[in-house]
Amino acid sequence: MANPITLPLYEKIPRKNTLQRLFDILIFFLLLSLLIYRFLFLKNHGLTWLLAFLCESWFTFTWALVISTKWNPVEYKTHPDRLLQRVPELPSVDMFVTTADPVLEPPIITVNTVLSLLAIDYPAHKLACYVSDDGCSPITYYSLVEASKFAKLWVPFCKKYNIHVRAPFRYFSSNPQTFGGSSSDFQQEWKRMKDEYERLSHKIEDAVQKFVPSDFNGDFAEFSNIERRNHPAIIKVIWENKISLLDGLPHLVYISREKRPNHPHHYKAGAMNVLARVSGLMTNAPYMLNVDCDMFVNNPKTALHAMCPLLDSKSENKIAFSQFPQVFYGGLKDDPYGNQLVVLFKYVGHGIAGLQGPIYGGTGCFHSRKVIYGLSPDDVDSVNEKTANNILSNFGSSKELIKSGANALKGKTDPPPNLSNSFQASYQVSGSAYEYGTSWGTKVLSQYISLNMYGKVGWKYGSTTEDVHTGLMIHKRGWRSALLSPNPPAFLGCAPSGGPSVATQQKRWVTGLLEILFSKSCPIFATFFGELQFRQCLAYLWILMWGLRSIPELCYAALPAYCLITNSHFLPKVQEPTLYVLAAIFIIYNVYTLSEYLRSGQSVRAWWNNQRMSRINTMNAWLFGFLSVILKLLGMSETVFEVTQKDQSSDDASDAEAGRFTFNESPIFLPSTTILVVHLTALVVSLLKLQPPARDGHGSGLGEVFCSVYLVLCFWPFLKGFFGRGRHGIPSSTICKSTALALLFVYFCRRATIG
Repeated sequence: MANPITLPLYEKIPRKNTLQRLFDILIFFLLLSLLIYRFLFLKNHGLTWLLAFLCESWFTFTWALVISTKWNPVEYKTHPDRLLQRVPELPSVDMFVTTADPVLEPPIITVNTVLSLLAIDYPAHKLACYVSDDGCSPITYYSLVEASKFAKLWVPFCKKYNIHVRAPFRYFSSNPQTFGGSSSDFQQEWKRMKDEYERLSHKIEDAVQKFVPSDFNGDFAEFSNIERRNHPAIIKVIWENKISLLDGLPHLVYISREKRPNHPHHYKAGAMNVLARVSGLMTNAPYMLNVDCDMFVNNPKTALHAMCPLLDSKSENKIAFSQFPQVFYGGLKDDPYGNQLVVLFKYVGHGIAGLQGPIYGGTGCFHSRKVIYGLSPDDVDSVNEKTANNILSNFGSSKELIKSGANALKGKTDPPPNLSNSFQASYQVSGSAYEYGTSWGTKVLSQYISLNMYGKVGWKYGSTTEDVHTGLMIHKRGWRSALLSPNPPAFLGCAPSGGPSVATQQKRWVTGLLEILFSKSCPIFATFFGELQFRQCLAYLWILMWGLRSIPELCYAALPAYCLITNSHFLPKVQEPTLYVLAAIFIIYNVYTLSEYLRSGQSVRAWWNNQRMSRINTMNAWLFGFLSVILKLLGMSETVFEVTQKDQSSDDASDAEAGRFTFNESPIFLPSTTILVVHLTALVVSLLKLQPPARDGHGSGLGEVFCSVYLVLCFWPFLKGFFGRGRHGIPSSTICKSTALALLFVYFCRRATIG
C-alpha cells in the first residue's frame, strides 16, 4: 500500500472528448466553406450578402475561440483525507463576505452564508469571517450580532451530528432524517435548533420592518446620522475566539469602509481591498476565501478540498487560487432564464481548467495572500528583501500594514494577540483616501520593473467585473489556477429569477468584460508582455468579447426581415448546393448543443430555454453593455455597478407564474421587442404578397421565412408579453417605441427598394 505522505493531494485527470472535437472541427469547416462561397460570389450580390459575410466571419472566429477553449478539458480530483495526514497544522483562512444593499440583498441571506462559513470542518482558531457591508446598514449589523448568538448553538450542533448542509434556512427546509439522524436525542436537538432559527428569522424580519432612528444607541450609535454614500468607517468585532479554541467559534468582524462623495470607492473591488488590508492587520491568514452574500457553504469540507492544490508540493509555487464553480439551489424548472450555467461550467469551464486554469469567478474562490499582494511564481520560494520592499513600498502609509505584509510575503503569520489591538490601524486602512499614492487596485510608477512584477496589489479597478480583471492579472504574472468540483458542490447560490434581474446581471457582466478588453489589461498585451499563455489568452478573448457579439447578431437577425420586406435574399437558393451547408450547420450545431445538455442531466426544454435566452440576452443586455462602454470610451458617461436582486428561492418549481418572463419600464427590453415587431411585420408582408418585384428574379424564399419564424419563436416570451398584464406584460411605452422603430425600419427597407 502506498505511503500517504508520498501520494499527491490532488490529481488532474484529462477528459475524453474525441467525439466533441470531431463535431467542433466539422462545424468549423462548414463555416469556413460558407465563408469561401460568400467571398467568391461577393460581387454578384448586394449589401445583404456583404452583411451576411461579415456576420458569419465573426461567428466563425468566435467558434474557433470556442474550439481552442474546450479542446483539453480536465477534472481535478482532490484528496482531503491525505491532506489531514500530511499537513501537521493547517494554514489559517480569512473568509470574506460582501454585501452592498440590505433591500436587494436581504440580511437573512447574508446571515445564512455567514453561519455556513462559521460551521465548516476546519479548526475554528484558524478561521476568521469578515463581512463587508457597503450599504452601511444597522439592520445588517444587528442581524450579524443576533446570528453570532445563534451560531454558538448551531456550530456545535452541526459538528456533533456531522450535518452536511450548514445553512440553516436550507437545512430546516428538509426532513430531519434527510441530513441528520433518527435518534430521539437528535430529534429533540433538531426541534430546538429549528425553533431557535425561527426566532432569529423573526427578529431579523421585525428589525427590517420596524427599525427606526431612535434605535441608534449603545452599540448602534455609530450608525446614527450617516448617509449610505457619505460616512466614516465602522469596524465591529462581533465575536472573537480569544483563547483560540479548536472547536470554538471563529472570529466574526463587521466592516463598513469609509465613503465620501468626492472619493471613488470602486464598488466590490474596493470593498475586497479593504477586507484584505483589515484582515491583514487583524489575522493575516495566508489564504483568503471570498463569497458573495448569497453563496452559502454546501460542502463542509470545502476548505480542505481547496487546500489540496494550494498546499501540494508540486504546485505550491504554481497555483494561485482554487476556484469552485457557481452552482444554484432552488432553480426554476428547465432554467427559463438560461442563467444556471450548468453546461457552460461543465464544458467550457473544464476546458479552460485544462489550459492555464479557470477564470476567477468572483465568489467561491480561495486565494493566496502572497499572490494578491503581487508576488510572482519565481519569487515564492525565496522572497528577498529587495522584492519585498518594492512590493511593500506601494502599500500605503500604515506601518502596521507594511509589517503584516512583510510577514505574509515571507510566509510568517504573526497577528496581534487581540483583534482590538489593530483597531486604530484598521480604521486608517479603511479610509476613503488611504489608497491615494498606493498600488492598491491600480498601477502606479514603481521602482521595480520586470516581466513578472507589475506594481499592482489587491483586487483590480477599472471594470465592473473586478473578478475577471483580477484573475487575468494573476495569470499574466505566470500563475495557474485550479477548478474544483467536489460532490456535493462546495457552494450554492441563488440565480436571478426575473427578466429585469437577469438583464441587470448580464449587462453588468458584459460592461465589465468590455472595459477589460478595451484597456491596457487586454489579454493580448498580457501574452506579448507578460506570462499569459496563448490559448489562455484566446479563452479570455472569447469571454471578453461577449458584448461585441451583439452587433453582428443584431445585424444577422435583421437580415431575414429586410429580405422579406424588400423581396431580396441573403441565403443561397434551393438549387444551390451551399444551402445544404447552411442547413447542415444549423442541424449539427443544434443537435450537438442538445446532446451537451442531455449529457449534463438537463431537459430538452432547458436546452431550448438557453438557446432562446442566448438570443434575448445578446440583443438586449449585451447590446446595452456594449453601448455603455462606447459612451465611457468617448468620455460621455461612466459605467455603474448595479447590484442584482437576491432572494431565497425555494425548490417548489410547480408555480405556473414562476417561469413566466417578467418585464419593467427599462429600455433594455426595447431591442428585442423591436426585432419581434419587425419580424411579425415582415411575415405579414410576405404572407400577403405585399413585396415589390425581385430585382434579379431571385427574391426572398423559404429560407428567409424559416429564419424569421425561428426568431419569432426565440422571442416568444416577448410575444406573450404583448398580451400579459402587470410585471408579465411589456409596458405600453416600450411597445409604442418598438412599433415606431419597426415602422422606421420598414420605411428604410422601402426606400432602399426604390433606391
